[in-house]
Amino acid sequence: MTVHTPIQADFRYDHADRRETGLTLSLSVFADRGHLRDAIREDALAVGLNIREAASLVVLREGAARPLGDVVIVDCPELDAATMAALVRLDMRAANSGARLIVSTTLDALDDVFGCMDMSDPLLLVSPSRGDRMIALGQVLARRGGSRLRELSEEDRLMLLRLTEQVNRMAERMDRLSGEGASGSAFRFESPSRDFSGRDEENERLVRGSRAPLPDPRLVRRIIRQRQLRARFFDGELFADPAWDMLLDLTAARAEHTRVSVTSLCIASGVPPTTALRWIAQMTEAGLFERIEDDTDRRRAFITLTEKAADAMARYFAELGRNASRLI
Repeated sequence: MTVHTPIQADFRYDHADRRETGLTLSLSVFADRGHLRDAIREDALAVGLNIREAASLVVLREGAARPLGDVVIVDCPELDAATMAALVRLDMRAANSGARLIVSTTLDALDDVFGCMDMSDPLLLVSPSRGDRMIALGQVLARRGGSRLRELSEEDRLMLLRLTEQVNRMAERMDRLSGEGASGSAFRFESPSRDFSGRDEENERLVRGSRAPLPDPRLVRRIIRQRQLRARFFDGELFADPAWDMLLDLTAARAEHTRVSVTSLCIASGVPPTTALRWIAQMTEAGLFERIEDDTDRRRAFITLTEKAADAMARYFAELGRNASRLI
């Protein structure tokens, strides 16, 4: 096992550098592995980011209140108490400043990292490749209106576009199944304004009373096993459908009154963890998944279906009827 000694090297660009290059977004990098900091720095410059700081995680653990960049990349493959406390502080600072976080970790530490970060809506990566980090930078720049994506390959851009379009279509279908109606972008599910007569609350009670019950979880688990069986005879990528596999898993868990960790949901998706996390983020933005905190331990959090998604899944299975296991 190779032990990487924290390196306190910093790379800073002052405001004069920024004016000369015309860059508008800055980046802070915190990672103990020096070669990784160098690679991130190189890729960030390639997509048009200005490097504010590149330093060891020691800077975060010590609680140094240095200004953050517009984008912050953190690599924490292992977690201890000091690192978890540092992530909680960073999450709060990023939420207050509007900085976008990209945090990479391992599958073993994913649940702990996810539990630490509930305010800033970070992009989480699991043992990412260099390409995975480039895709994450592309997502952040797209959200911030950036256009310097020279190093993002055409294949990666198409992948992101397909992902967004697929989730949009799924969210619209969920809207129709749940009887709420779809309007506008699937990433803008705003609560309808209530009038002062109270009719909305009355209507909501009526709708809730007429909802179909969730399917028998044994049926859903049987369907999941049938879908997984295909991987014994064919390449699993031929049938990869992470959004549907996660919806099935969360539906069964909801009917069983059990909670699903983000790691468990990544495994249920049947795709690599970083890919699964992109899907989870998109499904959350689309109003289909939501994060819930553990009431007994604030350091833990879980993923569940939103009421809209649960209602849509219930209506879907009600429509299939008793032949569901043979139809899916």
